[in-house]
Amino acid sequence: MSQSGIDATLNGTFASLPRTVRGRPIVISGDPKGKNFLYTNGNYVIIRDIKNPEIADIYAEHSKETTVAKYAPSGYYIASADISGKVRIWDTTQKEHILKNEFHSLSGAIKDLSWSPDSQRICVAGEAKEEFAKVFHWDSGTSVGSLICNVKPINSIDYRPTRPFRIVTGSEDFNVGYFEGPPFKVKQFISEHTNFVNTVRYSPDGEVFASGGADAMIYIYKGSTGEKIAQLGEKAHKAGVYALCFDPSSKKLLSVSADKTAKVWDVETTSVVTEFVMGDQVQDMQVGCLWQNDTLLSVSLSGYINYLDVDNPSKPRRIVKGHNKSITAMALSSDKSTIFTGSFDSHINYMDAVSCIDDELIGNGHANQVTDMVITEDTLTSISIDDTIKFSSVSSKSYGPSIKLESQPKSVDASGSIAVVACLNLLVVFENEQKISSLPIKYEALSVAVHPGLSEVAVGGAADNKLHIYELGNGNLTEKIKIDMTGGIADLKYSPDGSMLATAGTDRKVRLFQLPNYLIMVDSNAHNARVNTVAWAPDSKHFATGSIDSQIGIWLAFGCSSPKNKLFKAHPLSQLSRVGWVDNDTVVSVARDCMIKQWKISY
Repeated sequence: MSQSGIDATLNGTFASLPRTVRGRPIVISGDPKGKNFLYTNGNYVIIRDIKNPEIADIYAEHSKETTVAKYAPSGYYIASADISGKVRIWDTTQKEHILKNEFHSLSGAIKDLSWSPDSQRICVAGEAKEEFAKVFHWDSGTSVGSLICNVKPINSIDYRPTRPFRIVTGSEDFNVGYFEGPPFKVKQFISEHTNFVNTVRYSPDGEVFASGGADAMIYIYKGSTGEKIAQLGEKAHKAGVYALCFDPSSKKLLSVSADKTAKVWDVETTSVVTEFVMGDQVQDMQVGCLWQNDTLLSVSLSGYINYLDVDNPSKPRRIVKGHNKSITAMALSSDKSTIFTGSFDSHINYMDAVSCIDDELIGNGHANQVTDMVITEDTLTSISIDDTIKFSSVSSKSYGPSIKLESQPKSVDASGSIAVVACLNLLVVFENEQKISSLPIKYEALSVAVHPGLSEVAVGGAADNKLHIYELGNGNLTEKIKIDMTGGIADLKYSPDGSMLATAGTDRKVRLFQLPNYLIMVDSNAHNARVNTVAWAPDSKHFATGSIDSQIGIWLAFGCSSPKNKLFKAHPLSQLSRVGWVDNDTVVSVARDCMIKQWKISY
């Protein structure tokens, strides 16, 4: 691979939302200074600024899916855990987040962890063959007693923040475990709940702790003895309680529930101070919460992060939207000011390219994964595994009606009033959102590109490993060229000036053809794996590629017989889904890690 002086600098990251699963609580936590909050998604720990959540830092060193992460009370370290039972302790003061220690704590997924108030010990809980919880020194891994008592997985664990030290657990055997130490040993089982105990949390002053369960109950206990002292309401919620968090004064408690509400309780009077009704859809279930200084956060099943407003309970002060499932498609508005993204779970969102404020299209969306999208003027054309195509409005940010296709669509491209859909065994041409022709094929189309002059259409075949060039006339396609390739074509794009065609291959190949004779100008295997996507800069002098190898390639295509290129690792541990150009010097990328990144390119 030759170097050309091309350089790429990360200009910003719009982080993924918390990964959520119906029926499971999630842990969202804050730092001791009250500046950041953090959560997990996939193999990543995401740290976001609580006042400006567009500012994010990503920790990407776990090899397995992460489950929970928390700051040490000192603020110097974060402990994060994953589904393999591994805990990593890493530095927060350096950009590189240097690893301080790593321990394999449990034989199964860790669901929750907590630091001792002196930042010396960590307790973890989750799934295992026998021992569902452990407590150990963070610097040596030495055990600090035994937390063996439960017979089923433990969902939640918390360390008392004041002396005498205690640890409490909430288990799927319906029990709250209460441990004295160090060294820790079980003092008692508390059997108030009649279903899974989803969450246990101490108050900041350590005077009390609370438990919330799938039985919709919340109980308050004395922090130093485990004695039950209160019950919140006849039932705290109408459905299971997933998370609890005390306010800094220890006098109030925030609870969230599958009944799609969040509530603020007065701990002393056991009464509801404020109730937040978050919606009426399944995705409005509340699965996590955090009370950080004067900021109250709740997390919906959709992954959306709600900034609750106690002065106006009917409407969150702000909702941080985005994706928490893999981003599979992307398109930029005609003026490049807005980035539209489609995901594995059928959502289409849009984000301002400058402010990074994200929202979702309104109306009835697709019913399954969004496969591909393209924008021409004010029309967003999207296709989905649900075998439909939609022509949606860019300006009104609203979905158009679904049009059923006769074959599963794999790719779509458009220019002017013409849109062409490549399906597994059919090519379909639309003009002004109306179907005008279709052409049966036998080679299983993977990708399609429409020439900006509307003179021809290029289609990449999967079954025959050929590049098919069709003449486009009066809305009909007539095949005129077949070019043998050494693999399938995952993506292909004509340059904006119409003089070249770049292809991204399943065989790792990046190829550049010069029109009108389709002379091969580049035939490179610079990437280490399948190349998923290709996109041209507006000036037609550069194009970008994205691959399963997590790298983006920037290629110089103008005036070079063998264009120079630069590869850089863009989305660690994740494959690129799509790349695009905001302008001639700015590339935007999306990946299976659910993140949107912008890169400044210098030549």
